[in-house]
Amino acid sequence: MRPKAAELRGKIETLMKMVKSLFLAGMLAFSPAIASAQGAAPAPDAAVAAPAEAGTESALAAEAPPAREAMKPVEGIGMPKSGEVTFQEQFTDTGEYARWIHDGVLLPIITLISLFVLALLVWVIVRYRRSANPEPSKTSHHTLIEVIWTLVPVLILVGIAIPSIDLLARQYKPAPEDALTVKVTGYQWYWGYEYPDNGVSEIVSNMLPKEEAAKRGEPELLAVDNRLVLPAGRPIKMLITAADVIHSFSVPALWVKEDAVPGRINEKSFTIEKPGVYYGQCSELCGARHGFMPIAIEALPPAEFDAWLAQQGGHAKGAEAVAEADPAAAEAAAPAENAAEPAAATN
Repeated sequence: MRPKAAELRGKIETLMKMVKSLFLAGMLAFSPAIASAQGAAPAPDAAVAAPAEAGTESALAAEAPPAREAMKPVEGIGMPKSGEVTFQEQFTDTGEYARWIHDGVLLPIITLISLFVLALLVWVIVRYRRSANPEPSKTSHHTLIEVIWTLVPVLILVGIAIPSIDLLARQYKPAPEDALTVKVTGYQWYWGYEYPDNGVSEIVSNMLPKEEAAKRGEPELLAVDNRLVLPAGRPIKMLITAADVIHSFSVPALWVKEDAVPGRINEKSFTIEKPGVYYGQCSELCGARHGFMPIAIEALPPAEFDAWLAQQGGHAKGAEAVAEADPAAAEAAAPAENAAEPAAATN
């Protein structure tokens, strides 16, 4: 039995050596890299391929567009100004209308009423002081005065109500169908921006340290590492929510202020009139670092915004709009999708 076992073991070892030799021969034949590692001469195409690939990478690097330089803020535009006693300069239609109501309607009415009441007080103090009026009047009723002090306040309130209701309607006017949709999410304590219709996933925005903000020439406590980039001159629809506690998305120069509530989506629509940088902050007490989650919006001209979307790996329009604008591209993409379906079924 032992001689037969030894003979069988020898045959198995010989067979394994043959299989190993055939395997190595096949690998050498189909892999120039392995042949070079075993001492064989490299294939003539390999030496040519490397410079070609290097040249291709250099060409691609040369064709790649340079990184976009962030827009510089303008002092006093889109940010608080020292000594300012009214709202910031507005860059939306709704904001301009609201500021007109405040500066052109409410402030004059408040000023006139205050001066009128002050004059009445002074007149009463002087006219009806004890030395000038030793015998007080016993008048208890005056029809004309009562009609005036009832009717005039009603007319004032009606005059204020008409533009105020109009402003309220403008603030909650639905966005048009072609508006850019941006999802804004508040976190403790930073913001996240997403462009769901344009293929751009969430971009996280955190406040910059004081030194970095000064280095970039931006205001302290308002500068961020990643701004919310939006187009100027195009309608924008914001879907505002929160992931943890209640926040508030507020940008005074755009007349935008909307609560971000967990489990709820609030909508805000507006159109930025002019390119620029506009700052804001969270305006709802949301925890220990509530005062350190600023907002910075960079409004670009439409063409530059479309280029920025492309740099982020997105597209300027939704898929249906792209297909409608370029039917040839849609037809070219359709055969590829149809070819992928049988392959998936086969697998």
